[in-house]
Amino acid sequence: MSDSESTHGPRRSQRERKQVTHFISGSSHKRKRNRASSNDGEDERRISDADDAPSPDENELEDYGLQKLRVKPAAPTKKKTKPKASKRTRATNAGELKESPPVNFKINTDNALFNAIMNPSAALQLTVEDFLESLKETPGAAQAELVNCILRACGCNDTVNEDEAVDYDGVVDALDNFTEALKQDDSPLYPLTSKLPIFKKFRKSISEFLERLIISAAELGVLYTTDLMATIQTWITCMSSSQLRSFRHTATVVALEILTALCDVAAAVDKEADVLDRQKAGERKRKAGNKTKAITSREKELEGKAVEVRERKASLADFLKELVDSVFVNRYRDLDPSIRAECVHSIGLWFKKYPGHFLDGTYLRYVGWVLSDANTQVRLEAVRSLSGVYEIPDYIGSLQTFTERFKPRLVEMATRDTELSVRVAVIGVLGAIDAHQLLEDEQREELCMLVFDEDAKVRKAVSEFVRGVWVEIVEEQLADRKVGKQERVRAGIKALGKLLVRLAKPLAKKATVAEDDEESLNVTSSPALRQVREVAALVGAEQRGRVALAVEALWDDVESVSDWETLLDVLLLDHSAGTEGIQESRGRRSKSSKASIDSSVGEAWRLEEVEEAVLLEVFVASLRKARTSAVNAKKGEEDTVVSDITRALIKSLPRLFAKHQTDEARIAVVLSIPLLMNLDLYLEMRMAAAYAGLWDDITKQFTSHSSSVVLSHAVAAIRHLLDATSLSNTNSTKILELEDKLATSLRDAVAGRDELEIASLTEDEVLLLGAICARLSTLAGARDMSLWMEEDEGGKQSSAWDIVSALLDRGRLGYKEEEAMIDQSLNLLTLHVIWKARRLPLEVQPAPDESRLRESFREQREALLKRLVEYAVGSQSNTTDGVRRAAFQNLLNLHILFCPPQDTEAEDSPRTLSLTLDEEVQLRCAAFVQAEIERFMEDVAVRSETVHRSGDEDASGDDNATPKKGRKSKKTTNGTKETGGTAPSGKQTTRAQLEQEYVFMGVVSTFLRAIRAGAIHPRHSVILLTHHGRLGVAFDHCSKIIVDVLREEGMYKEHGGIVVAVVVNALKESFTLLLEGIVPDEAHSVSLAKSLVPCLMMRGAQLAVVRKLDSQHIVAIHTQLLGWLAKRIGVYENNKNKKAKDAAILFFKALQPLLVPLDNRDALAMYTISRSPLRISY
Repeated sequence: MSDSESTHGPRRSQRERKQVTHFISGSSHKRKRNRASSNDGEDERRISDADDAPSPDENELEDYGLQKLRVKPAAPTKKKTKPKASKRTRATNAGELKESPPVNFKINTDNALFNAIMNPSAALQLTVEDFLESLKETPGAAQAELVNCILRACGCNDTVNEDEAVDYDGVVDALDNFTEALKQDDSPLYPLTSKLPIFKKFRKSISEFLERLIISAAELGVLYTTDLMATIQTWITCMSSSQLRSFRHTATVVALEILTALCDVAAAVDKEADVLDRQKAGERKRKAGNKTKAITSREKELEGKAVEVRERKASLADFLKELVDSVFVNRYRDLDPSIRAECVHSIGLWFKKYPGHFLDGTYLRYVGWVLSDANTQVRLEAVRSLSGVYEIPDYIGSLQTFTERFKPRLVEMATRDTELSVRVAVIGVLGAIDAHQLLEDEQREELCMLVFDEDAKVRKAVSEFVRGVWVEIVEEQLADRKVGKQERVRAGIKALGKLLVRLAKPLAKKATVAEDDEESLNVTSSPALRQVREVAALVGAEQRGRVALAVEALWDDVESVSDWETLLDVLLLDHSAGTEGIQESRGRRSKSSKASIDSSVGEAWRLEEVEEAVLLEVFVASLRKARTSAVNAKKGEEDTVVSDITRALIKSLPRLFAKHQTDEARIAVVLSIPLLMNLDLYLEMRMAAAYAGLWDDITKQFTSHSSSVVLSHAVAAIRHLLDATSLSNTNSTKILELEDKLATSLRDAVAGRDELEIASLTEDEVLLLGAICARLSTLAGARDMSLWMEEDEGGKQSSAWDIVSALLDRGRLGYKEEEAMIDQSLNLLTLHVIWKARRLPLEVQPAPDESRLRESFREQREALLKRLVEYAVGSQSNTTDGVRRAAFQNLLNLHILFCPPQDTEAEDSPRTLSLTLDEEVQLRCAAFVQAEIERFMEDVAVRSETVHRSGDEDASGDDNATPKKGRKSKKTTNGTKETGGTAPSGKQTTRAQLEQEYVFMGVVSTFLRAIRAGAIHPRHSVILLTHHGRLGVAFDHCSKIIVDVLREEGMYKEHGGIVVAVVVNALKESFTLLLEGIVPDEAHSVSLAKSLVPCLMMRGAQLAVVRKLDSQHIVAIHTQLLGWLAKRIGVYENNKNKKAKDAAILFFKALQPLLVPLDNRDALAMYTISRSPLRISY
């Protein structure tokens, strides 16, 4: 039926409504849910509120569904409990606001369309029907009403009449008048950005209204036969280029919503054209079969419809082009990021709704250009717009050019973008691209490496991508062989190991290059880092490494990761054996053909050494993950899983120890396995001999290895064994055997040596003694060894204390090769003193035996402290830097432990055990910290200079190194684009740098803890405060602790003089760095002043001042600093050093934050005192 025929006859309004309800059926609540689910929540991203608009009344819902079936509705289904209102009545009701607007609601409610959009209970379809009917009767008035509705949506109360609405030449002048009036309002209110509750659903309502309007107008033909689109386009185009954000934003949103609706209409017209083409082709076949040449009436009818469809299609193409060219092309690069995000989101919808038109390089490039946008939301919308594009196989060919051009940028975003949400979304897009084999091997590998990323969401997002690569490797391993289920599972394990090794190689290569760079700086060869090459030993056996993070991410996607039983079976096999060995392990075949097949299968899952090492880590991580997953499962599931793991390991663990005992890295991993076992099962299963064998295996590794990582893991395993109280008899026997073995090895190492303090030791002897001391120090860190240390077998043997003390005395010789041995000796003796202090009696008058114990403790502690002071801050000692640092930390740790109570009335602990640092020693400690800071800054400066030099060399060899100006991207000196939201690609922090910073912060934190505990006077904190803002975030956190100490001293203990001295000296020293040219500007001094304000004033709720330092002290800080500044400026003025004088004046910026605690009286007093010396002439 044609449009003309559908508009005649009785019950015209009902037929019109039925034609419009064809649109309603397509946008009913059921189809909306389906569309929302298929579009991945696009509406929710566009619309700020998540509340659903009120559904149409039951009459409308019935009409929508019945119209879709093309069945005439029965009378009872359309009856209502209330009498049906006329259209005029319905329009009036829809055009009235349900609730009275709030007081600050400044938009007039004189427009029926705008009121209907604002009314959440209004039936927008009826409003659209009434508007289209009035458009036919009075086109000018209807178009003016629509224009005024858009003006109200912009927050404008001006009105146009029907003549002004269709006067296209006067639109610009009219808008100029409107904007001039709105410019008078400082904060113009408009619904799209307003937070008022009345506008909560406005965005969703106007979107629905425009969608219904365009689709209904198209179904009625009004869209093609009236000036509706011409009027909308003229006004919207002019408004979208307005300087006012309210006009520009609202007009852009209206244009984008209209474009989205036009995509639906155009897609439907294309489908109609396809149907007509098929009908015409069928009619031609039928005509050819009848062998008739005359044109039939059916052909004429179809040709007429085809002409009509082509006309509509051409009109729609014009509408789309005009709106895209006039609005979208200009606004997708708007200065407002929210407008840019709206445009990018909409083009993503167009890709899905009308791919035949928009899925082309002409439009795809707009998305590619905004992938480098500085705003996170814009980049995220750009990525989301591509998420569904690659799911349409028919259009992959048209995406080739776009993909080749922008996939490097997508990979860069996935690996380096600063926003987590963007990275996760990009990974999904790249996965869809890879499904069509459009990624290079290097790009796939770079993506797979994200399984080691520090963020769990990124690792989880890339897991599906990694699974695809893993499946490919499995198929390559099998190479079309016919294998059974077990062989395929083992091949999957082989593929997993191969993949993880492949991904680890680039990381290892980067680390190697970084270490080479470090060596070129001669930083790693400095004494400061000689003893920190194994900081990994500080990581406990329970900590997760890189492989463990990958296992957690791949747990649900890669079956081989969670199959720890098969992993264990594969790891127990001897993969170094030949094919024959594998055949024997699996049983010999009687026929040679079968043997050859088994041989090929064995090759498919035989592991290389590096793969076996990685899979061993995977196995341990899989066991931990299995236990963790069982915790959240059903009740009792954890016990079952742990029991299964323990039973399997009881039989297999000895074989793992035997297989990997010669490799330090692997045996460290194996030593972490006992921590996952339920040791009580050894007793339940009556396997005491196997438990004793486990003890023997662990102690064997402990006594045969010197790696700090192996030792720490072995001690963690020993502690786990000792915690099994049900096996205490075996534990007691085995720990005594271990202690005896350690004592024997120590005495044998020094047997026959007289005057060990100065005896000549060979390199092997130094290494042996260093390894023994490392074992003892590691074990003493977890177990009380004080009695063992003093055991001398009744005077027949030298005690461990005496031997280690003699070794410690060699520290003054300054042999660098003995540095590790001396370091471990210091730690061991300090731990002995700490453990022995726990056994001391607390009584003021102890028994004679307890008195002898206390006297022995005091003598040992004094002897140790004497050596520590000599090595740490002594002037006559020749100790190395590593020993000096270790002695410093142990010295302060002991004084922190035995620091006298802060409260003078506390008498709980004996005074005789308290330690107090002399003032001279405190000054030497402060000087030591200052020297460490200077050494650390020198190393950082050398490294920075070398990195910049290498960067300049790289830039000089790059043809594209010329900087370019642009809003979206910039060219850096090395020729790479500095794109928005992407983290800089500078050199990564190397392990040597991390170790260096760890050692440095260890010294600083020890000094800080001593100040906090009261072992060192707070005035020495000036050393740390001086360098605030120069040494990184970790160092700056120290200032917070110092501020807390100063606040307590000044506000609670009434020691305001200490606060004055520290603040004044810290700011003087900090600003002196600028005056001496050490730092480029005053930023670090200003930052220091801001961080010191809390020690002068403490705020509470509502920023109210809860407590404040006495005013006299605050005034003293300012007057002293002003006096110092006046002297400085006077000297520079006398020397006519204008540059230095100008730099000194910048000190007022640092003083400004300290003015906050001053009240009016304090300010006046400070001004009176400091007025005369501040008369500076220019």
